[in-house]
Amino acid sequence: MMLKTFTCLGLLVTGAAYADALTDADEIVRQSNLASYYAGADGRSEVRMIIRDPQGRQQRRQFTVLRRNVEAGGDQQFLVVFSQPSDVRNTTFLVHKHVDRDDDRWLYLPGLDLVKRISAGDKRTSFVGAHYFYEDVSGRRPTDDKHELVETGDERYVLKHTPRDAGSVEFASYTTWIDRETFLPMKIDYVNAAGDVYRRVEVLEVTEIDGHPTVTLSRVDDLAGGGRTDMQFRHIRYDVGLPETVFTERSLRNPPREHLERPVQ
Repeated sequence: MMLKTFTCLGLLVTGAAYADALTDADEIVRQSNLASYYAGADGRSEVRMIIRDPQGRQQRRQFTVLRRNVEAGGDQQFLVVFSQPSDVRNTTFLVHKHVDRDDDRWLYLPGLDLVKRISAGDKRTSFVGAHYFYEDVSGRRPTDDKHELVETGDERYVLKHTPRDAGSVEFASYTTWIDRETFLPMKIDYVNAAGDVYRRVEVLEVTEIDGHPTVTLSRVDDLAGGGRTDMQFRHIRYDVGLPETVFTERSLRNPPREHLERPVQ
């Protein structure tokens, strides 16, 4: 989610769609961004995260993601509330995502009863000890990079992306493989200054939910240091009618339990 609820998809389109390949890299990225993060007016999902270190030891995280579009393709709001394990229970992450300036991000640490403001420089650091970054949760602004279409295959577009502000990120560039039917990025390889791929994000499972192709399993691999994190998305719903009051600083210490409870099927 969000990390659309973070993971990518594919279904629904006839072979005729492949005949009309796009050639504008910016338009492909725009549609990919909409498909990945803007399905429905809002959304809810439960996420189970399994973190493996280079020695194969595992940690688990479980949390619920709530997401609201302020406007389609524009500003968004995200609330992430952790439920497991006990040492991170009630840890809460709030994002006000902006298209024209740096996002506003807050993290509430219940053990310290502390609300921490996450600076723009921290958005590409580990999200609660996982191989996912804070920026992975709510998405990277398309305008932060220059986009180049390098290949159009039968099933996927391949694009190279170069940061406009190289000093603000740890990568020199990244390449995405975007599904031509769903416009979901199915694989992302991050390249360092030496030209080596050091980080990979992949979609492993996609399901159609409420008419939207949705990622239900994704993975990040640390190819340089070892280790990986899997994220499984469950109990996904769109257009649930989340009010704006859910996405305020008050929800950091007092999460909206009525919206976090699993919906009746």
